[in-house]
Amino acid sequence: MRTPAEIAPGYFVAVGGIILLTMILAPFQAQTNSTTVALLLLLVVLAVATVYGSRPALAASVLGVLSFNFFFLPPLYTFTIADPQNWVAFGAFLLTAIIAGQLSSYARRQTKESESRRQEIEELYRKLQAAFEQASKAEAYRQGEQLKSALLDAVTHDLRTPLTSIKASATILMEDAIISDKESRNELLEVINEETDRLNDFIGGMVELARVEAGKMNLRKSWTEINEIITRAIERAELRLDNHQIRIELERELPSIRVDAHAVEEVIYTLLDNAAKYSLAESEIRVSARRGEADMIEISVEDKGKGIDPKYRERIFDKFFRAAGPDSASTGSGLGLGLAIAKGITESQGGNISVENGRDGFVSRFVFTIPVGDDEVSTETRV
Repeated sequence: MRTPAEIAPGYFVAVGGIILLTMILAPFQAQTNSTTVALLLLLVVLAVATVYGSRPALAASVLGVLSFNFFFLPPLYTFTIADPQNWVAFGAFLLTAIIAGQLSSYARRQTKESESRRQEIEELYRKLQAAFEQASKAEAYRQGEQLKSALLDAVTHDLRTPLTSIKASATILMEDAIISDKESRNELLEVINEETDRLNDFIGGMVELARVEAGKMNLRKSWTEINEIITRAIERAELRLDNHQIRIELERELPSIRVDAHAVEEVIYTLLDNAAKYSLAESEIRVSARRGEADMIEISVEDKGKGIDPKYRERIFDKFFRAAGPDSASTGSGLGLGLAIAKGITESQGGNISVENGRDGFVSRFVFTIPVGDDEVSTETRV
């Protein structure tokens, strides 16, 4: 709402504009067409309405009508109109001046309201943006705290447990009087060796994940047969698969693929290790490979364990996440890095990895895809 102090200049401009234009045109009234005069007076009305609003524009309209009648419609210098046609011109001017002034003022108000709404929207957007940023910071902090908690829990378990075993075994070995027979000493040495390997795997997993997340994997791609990669992964996991039956199903005439064979082997090994860890002893594990869509090869590992709750299927590939519960076939061990690393490796090769329901009696099915590749020669690619 405009104050009187804001409206007052509009009245001065309205009156001054009509008077000035009348003074300019009056000496030439004999040579000037009344229509031209009316249009020029209307311009003053429109200008006042646009800048100052409807009330000054109405004042300009009334004054313009009086000036038009007194100075430009016969008989001149009276407010009497003799010719009926001039009455029509007078009425048309009066109506046009009022309507034009109101419309111009309305358009001005709409423009101001639109500008006001735009400013309000911008202000709201800034507030929302600030709120989102604050929420993002809070979420990032929350996730950071979760990550630290998970890491602390994992480190406590996965470092302290093997260190405790190593310390205990080494302490006993140092007591020669207690350990006299060779068999007992070998058993303790075996414990130290196994727990040292466990620590080495732990540190290796942390380093590998850091490389994946930093995009510093060196991919050495070459043309390789899929069955060779699967065979090497199974041989590598032989000890972990000792209590399971392995079934291999390969689609006939699968093409060679241009990948980093060692990296793909690592993904299959991780999935085999995961299947063996979370399924019952003597149960069957199936490894399959077939053609997928868009020149992709699909490789899957299925097991007959307890399965994975659908609500965990997205999070199962997050680092430090382990979904095993008290009712699982095995609570498993490890830092929860294997599937996170497998995901990073798969994506670096241009594929993706997911988990779904198994088929033909199998419960869980981990499946990942990799592209067949192109015709380039072997190169070292940094991602």
